[in-house]
Amino acid sequence: MSTYDNASWHYGSDFPEGLPEKNSATHTGMFLNWCIQRDFISEELKEDAEEAIESLKRREITGAEFVMEIMDGKFSEYDLNNMGNSFAKDYYKDDTDFGNRFSSFADDYVNLFDAHAEEKDYEYETFYHIEDTYENYDLMKQIIDHRFEEWKEYKNLN
Repeated sequence: MSTYDNASWHYGSDFPEGLPEKNSATHTGMFLNWCIQRDFISEELKEDAEEAIESLKRREITGAEFVMEIMDGKFSEYDLNNMGNSFAKDYYKDDTDFGNRFSSFADDYVNLFDAHAEEKDYEYETFYHIEDTYENYDLMKQIIDHRFEEWKEYKNLN
C-alpha cells in the first residue's frame, strides 16, 4: 500500500525549531478533511475513526489534529476509497501528468498561502508556518474543489 504522506518525513528533516509537530501535517490534514467531507474515505477509516470523523465534521478538531492523533501522522491509500485514491494519485502526489498540466496539491497549497500572505503584506517563514485553521482550510477547499472539477473533466467523468 502506497503512502501519500507521513508527518515524520517533514518533522524528521528540516522542520523549524519551536513549531509543534502538528504543523508537519497541516497540508495533509486539509486534503484529508476535504476527502472526509466528500465521503472519499475508506470504510475501514470510517469504522476505525467514527467519533473523530464526526468531531472533524463539527469543526471541533482540525484535519492536522485528525492526521496526528488518529492516523499517527500517516496518510496512505488505505485511508481512501477508489474515487479518493484515484484523485489523490493524480493531484496529491507530485509529478503526475494531471499535476503537470494543471497543478499539484503542494503547488496549489504554497501558491495560495503565499498569495494570501502577500495580500496582507506578510511572508511565511516556511511551508510549516501556515496556520492550521478552518479559515485557511476554507480557502484551500475552494482550490481543491476547482481542481477536482478539472480532474473529472481530465478523466472524462462528467
